[in-house]
Amino acid sequence: MQWDFSTLIDGLAEDYWFVAPDFVPPSLCQRLYDDLKALDQAHVLTEAGIGRQQQHQLNQQIRGDRTHWLEGQTAPQKDYLEMMRQLKDALNRALFLGLFEYESHYALYPPGTFYRKHLDSLKGRSNRVVTTILYLNPQWDERNGGEMVMYDPNTGQTVTRVTPQQGTLACFMSELMPHEVRPTQADRASITGWFRINASLGPVIDPAL
Repeated sequence: MQWDFSTLIDGLAEDYWFVAPDFVPPSLCQRLYDDLKALDQAHVLTEAGIGRQQQHQLNQQIRGDRTHWLEGQTAPQKDYLEMMRQLKDALNRALFLGLFEYESHYALYPPGTFYRKHLDSLKGRSNRVVTTILYLNPQWDERNGGEMVMYDPNTGQTVTRVTPQQGTLACFMSELMPHEVRPTQADRASITGWFRINASLGPVIDPAL
């Protein structure tokens, strides 16, 4: 399947973020949701941490989700990663970002969990350039909370609140857009991913092999 990413690319170029309900077909979202639930039932999800490499640590006062990296182990994962490959190529053609690869994981937030306000990439110190988030919960009740809130990097004012409804895709520049996940009152399912550049320098390989 060939995807049309023109509105997404325009949003990134003009505002540094893009959110669209029903951007990904329900059939693919449901297959991904079922895949995540099967992984959860098999107890293979792990508690998410903060920081990278030596700075990596668990801190449930900052984030409380459980994750599992997508490596194309199942058919729905392969289909989603193909979509992201096409998006990477489209972003490189249109915005000349030099994106090198895409990494992503399922994220399951149990009731009562959240992720405090943060940036996905520290300016000038990481190879994450563009963040994507696909929401997987069918028929999300807004009373359950769990919104993703994005903030203006200059004023700190709220830019948008995103309800984690199945099919909604959020995309933003990783270094620029502070955001948080508000506390959820129900299991909240999504896929978070990052398009990265090759930031290798001398003997330091980044991304790691």
